[in-house]
Amino acid sequence: MKRQRAALVMDPDAPVAEKSVNMSNALTRAAHSLSLSEKRLICACISKIDSLPLHAPVMRNGAWTVRLSAAEYAETFEVDLNTAYEQLRGGSENLFQRHIRTLHETSKGIKEKKFRWVGGVEYHKGEGWVELHWWHEVVPHLYGLRKEFTSYKLKQAAALRSAYSWRLFECFQSWKSTGQYTPTIEDFQRAMDAPQSCLANFKDLRTRIIEPAVSELRDKNGLEIEWTTRKAGRKVIGLEFKFKPDPQTKLF
Repeated sequence: MKRQRAALVMDPDAPVAEKSVNMSNALTRAAHSLSLSEKRLICACISKIDSLPLHAPVMRNGAWTVRLSAAEYAETFEVDLNTAYEQLRGGSENLFQRHIRTLHETSKGIKEKKFRWVGGVEYHKGEGWVELHWWHEVVPHLYGLRKEFTSYKLKQAAALRSAYSWRLFECFQSWKSTGQYTPTIEDFQRAMDAPQSCLANFKDLRTRIIEPAVSELRDKNGLEIEWTTRKAGRKVIGLEFKFKPDPQTKLF
């Protein structure tokens, strides 16, 4: 899906929740495996890029850097400061160990590539902030995007308390122009980073992931969602989600 990123520069003093999360579709898919606190940290830091002119990442000590304060985190995700400190520290430590895996079709088969989210992390509890130094190969997936990217206001996801809900929300955002998301069952399981029990048993997938995520998106995002299964005989081979914003909601 191709979209153009607007050239409008956001007010740098606007609350983090009012800013936009913009990242390539490939990076969005890679982010599905992140925990809720990791996803909050990554997306809040990405949203702060929304205040910068296109092609103008912040360089510090030779790295593309973004800083997020505990106060900003607490305000955005409606948690107390102690929780913000804990999630910033834990999330940043975990992200330092995380890598991104991409697959590309070539004439000689699939080419796999791995690289890290961040090349360095700084956490300063005394001053109440964390700094992420983006890995250089991540930068093109975040800055100056022109096509094949997912975009949404951080406030649209900030109230979510389940990583599965956030993952499903991002899948919807990638198909926002059509209002339909129709993955195969295998693609959906990968997108949700579903646990083993949900790979073998559709009932577990439905009760542990689909129904709670759909319910939370209806309640907290005001999305109108209908979903059904696609079957071959008795076997579920795919899913079909139809979604649209509730006209009364202020989030979309």
